[in-house]
Amino acid sequence: MPRHDCDLEALQHLETKPLTRRFALQSLAGAGALMLGAGAATAQAPTGPAAPASTVTTPPRDFGPNGAPTTYFWDPDVIAVDPSFNGLAQPNAPIQRLWTGALWSEGPAWNAQGRYLVWSDIPNNRQLRWLEDDGRVSVFRLPSNNSNGNTFDFQGRQLSCEHLTRRVVRYELDGSITIIADNYNGKRLNSPNDVVPHPDGSYWFTDPPYGGQLYEGTPDDAGGPSNAAGRLNSRVGQPAEIGKAKRELPTNCYRVDPSGRIDLVVTEEQVPDPNGLCFSPDFKKLYVVSTGKGPGDTGPGGKGEVYVFDVGSDNKLSNRKLFSDFMVDGVKCGPDGIRADVNGNLWCSSNAGRAVGYNGVTVWTPEGKLIGRIRLPEVCGNICFGGPKRNRLFMAASQSLYAVYLSTQGAAPG
Repeated sequence: MPRHDCDLEALQHLETKPLTRRFALQSLAGAGALMLGAGAATAQAPTGPAAPASTVTTPPRDFGPNGAPTTYFWDPDVIAVDPSFNGLAQPNAPIQRLWTGALWSEGPAWNAQGRYLVWSDIPNNRQLRWLEDDGRVSVFRLPSNNSNGNTFDFQGRQLSCEHLTRRVVRYELDGSITIIADNYNGKRLNSPNDVVPHPDGSYWFTDPPYGGQLYEGTPDDAGGPSNAAGRLNSRVGQPAEIGKAKRELPTNCYRVDPSGRIDLVVTEEQVPDPNGLCFSPDFKKLYVVSTGKGPGDTGPGGKGEVYVFDVGSDNKLSNRKLFSDFMVDGVKCGPDGIRADVNGNLWCSSNAGRAVGYNGVTVWTPEGKLIGRIRLPEVCGNICFGGPKRNRLFMAASQSLYAVYLSTQGAAPG
């Protein structure tokens, strides 16, 4: 019987029964409860399936350990732009914030033997380590010489790009340190940014000028491009031997041969302000990020694009092409760090500035088609694949470290 009929019957019953104070109160209370129940039912009627909070909702999603569950089946911030992305993402895996507390997170790298992730907190001049077994984070190296990009080579040795000392170093298995590169043709490097190993034993790295500033390294000595007026004291707060260098080279990309010889492979004219880089799974292509204008740049600088080159058997690069300009829905999703999966798809960190909902990661086919996005509440600087099965994407984003499991694997170690 409809609820309003029940209410009417209760009132009619009240009129036909002998009226006593107790009966009247009981009957009125019952009728009122029925009427209240009808109103409550109407107010609570579902309007559709509830959706989990996201980076673009108000209030935004809480990524903390005490936040509400976010995943019903697909994480709301893992977005399939193309159906093909559904085969790469993991349906029931949430994006997790593993840690926060950095000033600018960069250069995540996975150590497969130790089952830990190392990454750089550049302004704090330290490297951090996240342990997979208990999620503990500790300071790994302090000072780190304002290290930026890190990786592990095919022998399990860590490589780091140091802004402050303008060099690339390798941490040997016995604990000693080897300088891989600190100059080209006798001229000091700018501030190496990212490095990747090749199976032939060589290392390839980029050398933009971003370490030539107070926040992430030290500016040039007075008169240098990043301190032309000489108003900044490049020695304040630095070791005695630091702060006397001036920028001497264009922003290039180099290859370090196993013999130690350093070759110029990408010029500033080809890719201004080179930043992140990675090889395709077969090592026949090299992707190089061109980021924005750096300190001391006299030219226009990069435009937030990625270029791809063919890698010849002689290690010479050719056939330069624009891979993508990284415009998504009219928003510039500026790339920084990049990695390839085993299928050749390119996973790129995204810096969209204040464009909420576009910071995080963009995913592209080898042909340059956008197929997926991962939204984070912070600008993402760099990424890597890790975990025991290499199917977990780690994202170093501003102050925090994030991770999400995938249905694909990274193509290279570290």
